[in-house]
Amino acid sequence: MPRQNLADLEAFAIVAEEGSFTRAAARLGVSPSALSHRMRKLEARLGLRLLARTTRNVATTEAGERLLEALRPAIETIDRQLADLSDLRERPSGRIRITAPDHATRTLLWPAIDDFLKRYPDIEIEINAESGLTDIIAERYDAGVRLGEQLAKDMAAVRIGPPLRMVAVAAPHYLEANGIPRAPHDLTRHKCINLRMSSSGGLYAWEFQKDGQAVNVRVEGQVTLNSGHLILQAALAGHGIAFLMDDYVTEAIRRGELQYILEDWCPPFDGYYLYYPSRRQPTPAFSLLVDALRYGAV
Repeated sequence: MPRQNLADLEAFAIVAEEGSFTRAAARLGVSPSALSHRMRKLEARLGLRLLARTTRNVATTEAGERLLEALRPAIETIDRQLADLSDLRERPSGRIRITAPDHATRTLLWPAIDDFLKRYPDIEIEINAESGLTDIIAERYDAGVRLGEQLAKDMAAVRIGPPLRMVAVAAPHYLEANGIPRAPHDLTRHKCINLRMSSSGGLYAWEFQKDGQAVNVRVEGQVTLNSGHLILQAALAGHGIAFLMDDYVTEAIRRGELQYILEDWCPPFDGYYLYYPSRRQPTPAFSLLVDALRYGAV
């Protein structure tokens, strides 16, 4: 196969991954118009339409998707072999892509990676902070971060943080005006601050447990948000009861700006894990990162 075809196929895979000529061109260091021209020439050589172009984005056609499925394993193998060559260097190198929830990124990933990058200046790391359950294989991520209860069985997993706890909280002036719930179902008579889940688009059902009894409650209120930080601000302002990770509210509890509700219904649960395909051979750079993130690592 001519060398130009190999370069164009790699460029096609990047366009398909990004869904945009502009973003793909930025990764490749070329202009969007030049990249579009290359793709049209590739389509002409193959006699197939690979990309469906609109004013806003680019999507693969059926032929393009079939070509992409064939290319992905080959590109991943080449990337892995190139990364393995870092064993021959004095300093490990490579690029690692991770998808993780914002909370895990803020509390666990970035503090560890901040130091990791200083120790390994030739390793590049990309983090996509999102709350949805991303398919790391389809989206070509090296790893993802999820709670232990959300892990797929065919994934390798490494614990990267301590147990977590969701807690119900409210501002004292809200509770003085509206009373204090004594059981989870009492929340249905209160204003509560809902969380919109980005993965499903639905509202999060608050999960409680006590003495082996699990209770899920659908709450209502004036405010629905998709950010823990915004939910905290709404709770501080007295807009209702919030249900948040404990570390979001620790300082507000200490200052007396919020108080716990239903504490005996809020036990700890399994925390975050780094997960990745169990059949994929980790690169030296990725193995170093796993060791740095492992819970309890010194």
